[in-house]
Amino acid sequence: MFSPKIVLGLTAACLYALPAASQNLRVALSSEPTALDPHYHDLSPNNALAMHIFDSLVLQDEKQFPRPGLALSWTSDGQKTWTFKLRQGVNFSNGKPFTADDVIFSFCRTLKNETAVAGSYADITANFVSVRAPDPHTVVIETKEVDPFLPNYLAGVAMLSSSIVTHDKLTFDVPNNCGVKGAWPTIANFNDGSMAIGTGPYKLKSYVKGAHIELERNPRYWGNAEPWENVRFVPVTNAGPRLAGLLAGDYDVIENPAARDLGRIRDDQRFGHIITPSTRVIYFQLDVGRDDSPFVKAEKGGNPLKDARVRKAMLMAIDREAIIKRIMDGAAEQAHQFLPTGMSGTLPAPPVTKYDPRAAKALLAEAGYPNGFSLTLSSTNDRYINDGQVTQAVAQYLTQIGIKTEVDAMSRALYFPRRAKKEFSVAIGGWSSGTGEASSFLKQWGATPNAAKTVGGSNYGGYSDKAFDEVINKAITTMDVTQREVLLRKAGAHLIEAGVFMPLHFESTIWAYKGNLKITGRFDQYTLAMSVRPAK
Repeated sequence: MFSPKIVLGLTAACLYALPAASQNLRVALSSEPTALDPHYHDLSPNNALAMHIFDSLVLQDEKQFPRPGLALSWTSDGQKTWTFKLRQGVNFSNGKPFTADDVIFSFCRTLKNETAVAGSYADITANFVSVRAPDPHTVVIETKEVDPFLPNYLAGVAMLSSSIVTHDKLTFDVPNNCGVKGAWPTIANFNDGSMAIGTGPYKLKSYVKGAHIELERNPRYWGNAEPWENVRFVPVTNAGPRLAGLLAGDYDVIENPAARDLGRIRDDQRFGHIITPSTRVIYFQLDVGRDDSPFVKAEKGGNPLKDARVRKAMLMAIDREAIIKRIMDGAAEQAHQFLPTGMSGTLPAPPVTKYDPRAAKALLAEAGYPNGFSLTLSSTNDRYINDGQVTQAVAQYLTQIGIKTEVDAMSRALYFPRRAKKEFSVAIGGWSSGTGEASSFLKQWGATPNAAKTVGGSNYGGYSDKAFDEVINKAITTMDVTQREVLLRKAGAHLIEAGVFMPLHFESTIWAYKGNLKITGRFDQYTLAMSVRPAK
């Protein structure tokens, strides 16, 4: 059972007593959120924005440990039933009370959201057999499969107000529309602000895509009032202008200044910075499921990526340490598995594929491609830290071993819908474990897609292996922690050996800010106004 003591912080009176000028916070973002709809796309910039306006049943601290949110406690019967006790006295920003009906509505909406990208969040709620409300402040969830990580997963599912739609009695009866009458909310309803109603510390003031997002303090928030009356987020995708804006006084906080530029502020007492390791692994996913892949061309036809020797040669061709030093400016760590070593379910000593272009060429020849082949790397250029530059570097390394490689870099708004349609052959990815343990990546990216088991939702490369599926499916339904760790390590070793992903590095996140502030860095890389405080 999780039933922690609530610790009070600064009082609302103290916070509101701050000088007016200090209550405005201006933040420059390196990657703009793609929507205000918290169920639209499970994407870090979107999730971070949503946390200002919406709450979840379970929250996560800066190290991704679960803590009470709209649920004060939760218990499991050790099998398929979880009971959540809801926080009382909570109101949405429109004044409507938060109850178990809103939980049922929010879960239903994730399964009735036609505008969602790649079924975001439906992979969690599709495992629900029933959601019941014995009383207005209790929710009982019965799952199809045993789910030991359910509280962790629910930290990502924002709670919406059922008042935004017309409905009869709300029930978790998805085929019959859960009691909702008429159309379900779409992304447009949130982006225009009409349905951006939550229980979070802030509420929406204005949203101009490509220009700014403005929030104001929510006077109905159930927790302690935040020190910032107004928060303004501005997308600035280039690191140079972000830092210049901080130096000029245009911004109070900026995301991800280039590590090489930190010398400009390191010894200046007017500014500060923090570098925080993250769980985000940057990798390329290979299309191994199709005999003819759209952006791979070989003289003898077919898809060379289906050959394990080719996949290993590609990874051997990449100098990951050089990418970290020259492009990431040292603010990253080499990745040889899909979560940093030492975290739950990871291999204590993962196998290391060393940079060896000569051996890579020999392995290509052994696989029947002495003259290489042609392929295109598909990438974002505005989502991950230096993503376009990293992709260009990988392309150069592959070209050096005879694989004629081109780069197709595009904005994330174009990229993610295309990737979801499996239009790419070799696609960049960046995954941060939402649960803080290894199953997150393995079940979503490596497992054979199975909607009933809610696995494989991000398996765009077509990888399918019965042995791997058997292990990971057993791992994610094992309640015993020790047994689950053993199974997760076995699944991780299997996926690494398969070579269908090319892990490059784990990002570190940098925040720079004015010297009169202090920031708590987060493993999940979220930039939150709630993580920023006056220094004194």
